[in-house]
Amino acid sequence: MRNTTTRLILIAVIVAISAWIDFSSELIIPNPFTDQTLWRRDVTPRLGLDLRGGLQVVLEADLPEGTSITADQMETARLILENRTNALGVNESVLQVAGSNRIVGEFPGVSDPDQVKATLGQTGRLEFVDFGSTPIAEGTTIQTDVDGGTPSDLATADPATAIYHTVMTGEKIETAMVSTNQLGQYSIDFTLTSEGATIFGDHTSANVDKYLGIVLDKVVISSPSIGSAITSGSGQITGSFTSETANALAIQLRYGSLPIPFKVVESRVVGPTLGQDSLQKSLIAGLVGIGIVFLFMGIFYRLPGILADIAIIIYGLIAFAVFKYIPVTLTLAGIAGFLLSTGSALDANILIFERMKEELRGGRTLRNAVDLGWTRAWSSIRDSNLATIITSIILFWFGSTFGATIVKGFALTLALGVIISLFTAVVVTRTLLNLVINSIKPGSENLKWFGI
Repeated sequence: MRNTTTRLILIAVIVAISAWIDFSSELIIPNPFTDQTLWRRDVTPRLGLDLRGGLQVVLEADLPEGTSITADQMETARLILENRTNALGVNESVLQVAGSNRIVGEFPGVSDPDQVKATLGQTGRLEFVDFGSTPIAEGTTIQTDVDGGTPSDLATADPATAIYHTVMTGEKIETAMVSTNQLGQYSIDFTLTSEGATIFGDHTSANVDKYLGIVLDKVVISSPSIGSAITSGSGQITGSFTSETANALAIQLRYGSLPIPFKVVESRVVGPTLGQDSLQKSLIAGLVGIGIVFLFMGIFYRLPGILADIAIIIYGLIAFAVFKYIPVTLTLAGIAGFLLSTGSALDANILIFERMKEELRGGRTLRNAVDLGWTRAWSSIRDSNLATIITSIILFWFGSTFGATIVKGFALTLALGVIISLFTAVVVTRTLLNLVINSIKPGSENLKWFGI
């Protein structure tokens, strides 16, 4: 009786916390002694591209045929692209390496697809280039010696074919942020690493009144004149920036240049109307299916079936709370995995109840039948759920390797659902059933209520 009470308290606490998460968009724990907040977490449900609408982009490495690309280079590029899009405000983006030379990006709820595609497509290599005594017009494409080649003699070379010397690349930039002047013009303020500050200081000291070009992906952004030596380790990039272009450049500088150039080979905009319609139909289908299952359990297994229905409701509260807290991006495939794991939870209850009925038919007392039912059904429940979890891990690995986000979402929600369903079947249902049995006086058992 004591163990049952302890388990019941544990279940009540878990259900209360789950309900708090389920019905909140933000969790806040205030400091009881001050007005400050001790802890805060956003638990707004994250909907995937197919439910919320947005942009899907396929990027392909833009390299000569036969050029080898390592897995580390692709993973580094993926992380940089993810940081860039997150900095743009696309906080629920999903980028995955697909194959050996492609990255698939999904951006739910994106408001400016063109800006995202532009930010993804640019290599983001910033160069500080020595222009000598002649400035180069903004927007001009030039050649530099950063990837090899001998710098041209700028006094005699043709600017159209000259190879300019790169003094320093953007890798030496430590921080970058957008600022505006009194006229509302945008610029990027940056600070350099110690090595970058030394290189920058030495060059500006030796080239006062000459031009130091600022070049992004071989395109000239601006050609400022060096008025005096800059040895402070900080500077400013000016040019014809808008708020969007200045922010995009600052993002690229903060998160570095891509190790591989990419090009957008496919893009698709998904409308939110289709996603909302799919979500509504999926929820209706799920509710109808669960309602039918609830009726079946109640009619066929009587009292244990009703307790199992209660356990499934608790399972749903806990699972949704876990999905919101982690958080898990919910897609149609993810919802399918969740509903399938609900079936696994009922499957465990059915195995237990059938074993219990066999023991009751064999003349066991109700208490012994319940205990033996759980003991003898456990091996089947353990093996079947373990097989499902292993399958989910394989599917998740497959989705990570080949960029199949649908498979990953399905595998993740299925695995989490199976783990939670084990808890509800083994702990919640058993505790509720023991609570009912403890309230029944010995000798007054009505086996009809237990499906006999």
